Amino acid sequence: MRRMFKRAAAVLTAVLTAAALAACGGSGQTGQPAQSGQPAETKAEASGKKEFEGQKLHLYIWGEYIGENDISGFEKLTGAKVLMDEFESNEQMYIKVANGDAYDILVPSDYMIERLLLEDRLQPLDKSKITVMDQIDPAVLGLPYDPENDYCVPYFWGSVGIVYDTTKVSEEDIEKEGFGIFADPKYKGDVYLYDSERDMFMMALKYLGYSMNTADEKELNEAYDFLINIVKTMDTEIVTDEIIDNMAQGREAIGLIYSGDAAYVMAENENMAYYEPESGTNIWTDCMVIPKNAENPDLAHAFINYMTEYDAAMDRSSYVGYTSPNLEVAEELAGPGGDYEGINAYTPRSGYEKDEVFHYDENTRKIISELWSKVKIAASNA
Repeated sequence: MRRMFKRAAAVLTAVLTAAALAACGGSGQTGQPAQSGQPAETKAEASGKKEFEGQKLHLYIWGEYIGENDISGFEKLTGAKVLMDEFESNEQMYIKVANGDAYDILVPSDYMIERLLLEDRLQPLDKSKITVMDQIDPAVLGLPYDPENDYCVPYFWGSVGIVYDTTKVSEEDIEKEGFGIFADPKYKGDVYLYDSERDMFMMALKYLGYSMNTADEKELNEAYDFLINIVKTMDTEIVTDEIIDNMAQGREAIGLIYSGDAAYVMAENENMAYYEPESGTNIWTDCMVIPKNAENPDLAHAFINYMTEYDAAMDRSSYVGYTSPNLEVAEELAGPGGDYEGINAYTPRSGYEKDEVFHYDENTRKIISELWSKVKIAASNA
């Protein structure tokens, strides 16, 4: 689950007004393209009828992961109705998809997209209907699981790193130790771990100098030993979303966190900082994809365009807190006067050779899941 970034009401109003004007083309007509570069007006639009009037879009997405005005704006623009279900994990989403539940748009993470592709559960995009690829940051295009972007369009992206209280943790310590700081006795009783088997093993593996995608059981067991040592000696708390408010309130010194959540924490508390260790980390991307059994792929393509264009991308990123793949939006929000000016967590590191993208490997997933369960048991008994 992701966290909403709370915006000023004036900014929300301004974005809503801009979106409404764009949707109406600045006139009294309806159904006009929200941005230049969209396909020309259809016969339905010319006659005053919206192109997708009365149709339904079934969306399956992370909880708290959409702008305040995105759905209403799309419905006003197209005449369609969006029916939205929310999931809390990629695995939860996968179960419904594997059981045959029909959605027009999914928003899974990289390794899950790879799994869906391997199992032939996605349909390729009709690139003649996708008009927004030139607006996307090249850093999140051509990813390993979809090198030609034949199946997915980025929705949000970010990293996993360390959020820390600068009044308790020195910059020298954080830069010297990286992920190893979670085992530093100096910070015993002042550490949050995140209840995600993938991210915790990523942290351990990168600290040990291994790939976070390793299938080597010896390396996985070394990572397990590292984590066992932490939970047995550091008096840690294993948390999920509560890390966000707790770190914003300065309750602990250190935590493993998603970059977008760190952006919120830093905006709320000027003493908080975010660090991506030199050993490398996970750079993740959540993307919009169309399942093979989608009932309305044409409307799905329209939704992808709409959500990637400036207005919806700005509303979503400024409200939720994660990095927009729309390069103009990301630069504006991180730049002078932007919501995230001076907040490095909003702009993930890119092009660093030791950073990685998760790959899907079912056998490794099972091993890590079993080992993480043992770590949690050890933590509860510590």
